[in-house]
Amino acid sequence: METRNFGSLLLAAVLGSALTIGSFELYNNNENAVLIEHVDKTPAVKANYENLDGVAGTVPVSFTEAANKVMDAVVHIRSTQTSRVSRNSQQQAIPEQFRDFFGPFFRDDRGMRQGPRVGSGSGVIISNEGYIVTNNHVIDQADDLEVTLHNNKSFKATVIGTDPTTDIALIKIEEAGLPYLALTNSDDAKVGEWVLAVGNPFNLNSTVTAGIISAKGRNIGIIGDSASIESFIQTDAAVNPGNSGGALVNLNGDLVGINTAIASPTGAYSGYSFAVPSNIVSKVVEDLINYGTVQRGWLGVTIQEVNSVLARENDLEVDAGAFVAGLSDNSGAKDAGIKEGDVITEVDGREIRSTANLIGYVGSKRPGDKVSIKVDRKGTSKEFAVLLKNRDGNTKIVKEEKDEILMALGIGLGEVDSKTLKRLDIKSGVLVKSIKPGKISRYTDMREGFIITKIDDSEVDSPEDVVDILENKDGGVLIEGVYQDGSGTYYYGLGL
Repeated sequence: METRNFGSLLLAAVLGSALTIGSFELYNNNENAVLIEHVDKTPAVKANYENLDGVAGTVPVSFTEAANKVMDAVVHIRSTQTSRVSRNSQQQAIPEQFRDFFGPFFRDDRGMRQGPRVGSGSGVIISNEGYIVTNNHVIDQADDLEVTLHNNKSFKATVIGTDPTTDIALIKIEEAGLPYLALTNSDDAKVGEWVLAVGNPFNLNSTVTAGIISAKGRNIGIIGDSASIESFIQTDAAVNPGNSGGALVNLNGDLVGINTAIASPTGAYSGYSFAVPSNIVSKVVEDLINYGTVQRGWLGVTIQEVNSVLARENDLEVDAGAFVAGLSDNSGAKDAGIKEGDVITEVDGREIRSTANLIGYVGSKRPGDKVSIKVDRKGTSKEFAVLLKNRDGNTKIVKEEKDEILMALGIGLGEVDSKTLKRLDIKSGVLVKSIKPGKISRYTDMREGFIITKIDDSEVDSPEDVVDILENKDGGVLIEGVYQDGSGTYYYGLGL
């Protein structure tokens, strides 16, 4: 995979804010309602000024009210890894200068390590029932998670779900009646608006800094996944390592984003930080609670940023937007009539001036959703109604299996498409979509993307096959399979 060089960009995390004017309910597989407040139609919060006696001119209004509201809802996360780790493909794709700030377990070049490793980060409580949003890189590969609240009470946390493509994770502690933050409509946040960052930099708990939104829709190429969704909010609020997973809030103390990265030549704050917008966070959280995995709608297009050079080379009549360089077979965009050479300028009435704008908005949709796409085709404006599909070319909603054996192993399974089977010259297989804390991560170096072809010489063709075989096993099993790069057959021995 080609890796972009962004100089000395390094990672940390930032805090976001939002104005609460509504709510929605999310439901888990047990039909238990989870109330998470959400903010719609939030107006930009302008900086207010006041005169102080004996002080010439004006000074900004105090941030104390927002800070006091937020601090109780931001937690400190301590992640411990006791098992050996094999550096996965996503880790390998991250440039060396990023690794010290992209999670606690990325700091060794040897690719494998033994013994406990401890890292720390931040998280934001978004429900009074103990649901906490953080960055995936804060809890990735951890065998034990400890959450400490602002009042110094500590709890063990469990992972509800993760989404590496947005670097968002959802965890939960068993405690009720907790203070929490509401999620605002991040599309309504304005460049120049005041925001506060709250987190735990360098283990300095409950640290608050202030700044403004410097830019929106930034794609800086740090997640290291070919399917990554980056449309960051950029701010100049000071954040440092340990802020990862913390809150970015407005002056009302509501959540605008989850901070994920900093741009720095030194590893410490040097001027700019980046947060995942709350609209993306909201969609990821809802999917993880409802389905156990994120439902991602795809246009099925290969896009490029429109600039003066691209416009000149392709005789374009517009100077901004997302240039359609290719279309996938059986994609919603192709079915609707979009063609190579078109420039996407609007989606659902929203102006598209960059690829990040398009990726961020479509990434908030699910398979089966419809979007209105406006394109410029050699100077002519055309509009198309596009049915979003998943990567398999259909609108099926996928639920992650919750079988006890899979939870004990710490893996999520999925189907393997026919093209992949043919390319790898295998008859059948089951895809390992995700690896979480469990026996697989503790006792093997299996990586996500592994395709299980056999278990103890029994061929498998579906996740149900894997469950049926393992549920009746006692003692050791031998898992056989291949990786999608075709590098050969791999075997993993495991004791149940």
